Amino acid sequence: MRSIEFEGKKIELDEDGYLMNLNDWSDGIAKHLAKEDNCELTDAHWEVINFLRSYYQQYQIAPMIKILVKEIKKTMGADKGNTKYLYQLFPDGPAKQACRYAGLPKPTGCV
Repeated sequence: MRSIEFEGKKIELDEDGYLMNLNDWSDGIAKHLAKEDNCELTDAHWEVINFLRSYYQQYQIAPMIKILVKEIKKTMGADKGNTKYLYQLFPDGPAKQACRYAGLPKPTGCV
């Protein structure tokens, strides 16, 4: 297990870099984690991150990529609900990378 220092607080991460405590999440934490990956979060990133946080709040699970694409397509349209678009935003894997920035657990299944 590793940790990061953020705004004077020690934030615990699991071995894959996901928050151990979902309550530690903030916009600032998301930006910090993205910066570690040399990624600057745009409005398009935030749209997916906020979608994931809402999805998790409703279903208590981080969706695998297949479900993520399907649900984003339903709510945001086909131009955003496709793997090409999501991989452009999150090249390390839309489900995994976006969930990490959103402060959610690592998705299970096909990610």
